[in-house]
Amino acid sequence: MHTFKELKRSAKESLPDSVKSIRCALVGDTATQFLALALRGEARLRNLSVDLFEAEYNQVELQLLTPSSELFEHNPQFVILFQSTHKLLEHHALMDVEGQKRLAEERVGLIQDILSQPSMQGRKLLCYNYPEIDDAVFGNYASHVESSFLFQTRKLNYELMLLSQRHPELVVVDLASLQSAIGRERMFSPNVYMSTEMVLSIDSLPAIASRTVDAIAACTGSFKKCLILDLDNTMWGGVIGDDGLEGIQLGHGLGIGKAFTEFQQWVKKLRQRGIIICVASKNDDAVAREPFERHPEMVLRLEDIAVFQANWETKVDNIRTIQSILNISFDSMVFLDDNPFERSIVRENIPGITVPELPDDPALYLEYLYSLNLFETASYSTADKDRTKQYQVEAERVSLSRTFTNEDDFLKSLTMESVVSGFTAFNTPRVAQLSQRSNQFNLRTVRYSEADITSFAADNNIIDLAFTLKDKFGDNGLIAVVIMRALDSETLFVDTWFMSCRVLKRGMENFTLNTMVERARMGGYKRIIGEYLPTAKNAMVREHYPSLGFDAVEGEDGKYILDVTNYQPRHCHIAAITAYENT
Repeated sequence: MHTFKELKRSAKESLPDSVKSIRCALVGDTATQFLALALRGEARLRNLSVDLFEAEYNQVELQLLTPSSELFEHNPQFVILFQSTHKLLEHHALMDVEGQKRLAEERVGLIQDILSQPSMQGRKLLCYNYPEIDDAVFGNYASHVESSFLFQTRKLNYELMLLSQRHPELVVVDLASLQSAIGRERMFSPNVYMSTEMVLSIDSLPAIASRTVDAIAACTGSFKKCLILDLDNTMWGGVIGDDGLEGIQLGHGLGIGKAFTEFQQWVKKLRQRGIIICVASKNDDAVAREPFERHPEMVLRLEDIAVFQANWETKVDNIRTIQSILNISFDSMVFLDDNPFERSIVRENIPGITVPELPDDPALYLEYLYSLNLFETASYSTADKDRTKQYQVEAERVSLSRTFTNEDDFLKSLTMESVVSGFTAFNTPRVAQLSQRSNQFNLRTVRYSEADITSFAADNNIIDLAFTLKDKFGDNGLIAVVIMRALDSETLFVDTWFMSCRVLKRGMENFTLNTMVERARMGGYKRIIGEYLPTAKNAMVREHYPSLGFDAVEGEDGKYILDVTNYQPRHCHIAAITAYENT
């Protein structure tokens, strides 16, 4: 964690003009100047450019309930709302008992009013929840008294979580759990508050800024997808090749084996959430697999591991192999290894990968990793839990491909099929999730919510296409999305085209374009215009449109045009199963 002084220094540094700015607004009921400074500094340290509007002190309702306010003139993508527990306590003290019983309901009502404003449409509201203050009026009996401040604070935090489930545009930044982790004495300084109206202490600001920028980064598609694990002294105590199956330290009893078991339980939950779990170990493959197959205390099993690389190659080479199979960027990966030398080598040779400095004592692993909040996310669906199986299958495909000398023969052998449909109630959550997550194969990197996707499905001027892909190895699920807008009666503009990198080099780009042209012809359109908007992560599709036969539009950088009338279908080995509803 950086110090506030380091964040302050970082906030003054500039980023290259090529880094796209994220417009944010900060509004609060107490002094927020130092919080704003910490947010700018933290963002810059992560190479994020934040254009931050800071509202005047205590203008929450004025700024957020007035469509013509300065805040909305700034046109922020993210609105950061900080309403302190201290001001809430002051308000609680001035109410009668019946009013105190409605305190949580009143505050949640304000958040709902803010979210319902037309001027908030298309924006994310990052709302800090409420660290507890026990005013000791009722002591331990506070949980019995609905009007007590502690009862209302806990109810308010619970109701905020429920509200965020109904409103995906609401992101709750969890100050309450942060206070539990760092301590109330570090979060709040009474002397400073009395003289400055600053509720958050200087010492707590780096942690708060980090959690806030975590949420912003996840919402803009920057988050960790993969955890790569060393084995010896990382997953268990000891060296499996030397100590044998019975000699490694692992188990629920007393001793250091308990630390490794609880570490594995955490990794298991990450896998269930959809994080890709991989192994990179210097070991004989059969020896490295033995604990997963035979040790009774192992929590993780081979079916939890998407890619298993155990050999005598370097960790760097094995991580690169894992990346080539997963087709995700290195900055989406986290590597955990107990050995400082291995950590250093990986950092030096794989730019972008996150390599935490694990403590020497395995008993401290989890608390340290909890504090880093490595796997922030902006979405979750039940489909995420199947991701490990999908990547295990992808590893099988890669292995098969190496037995073919001709790529075309390999693709033909896969017997691929794609269901093509419009946006439906069934696939809308997944389409929106991919919109938020897709970075590399994303031509314009425009993010859309579930509400946006639903509105596109009902718009007669939009052709919406969702593609699945399966082959003889298994079903990849929904893997590509195209949104085309009618510019006039003869021209379509490709507003959105993104695809999962898991299906690259299988002809899906050709199949998708064939389908786009087919739908354009059905609507009487004569041309399709595509656009490439560069980002820090989508350079891989820089030449996408020219490679598919589009011509550059003269005088319009990044735009390309395709003549639909003379188009010849491109070669691919994917059979179409068409369901064009809602397109």
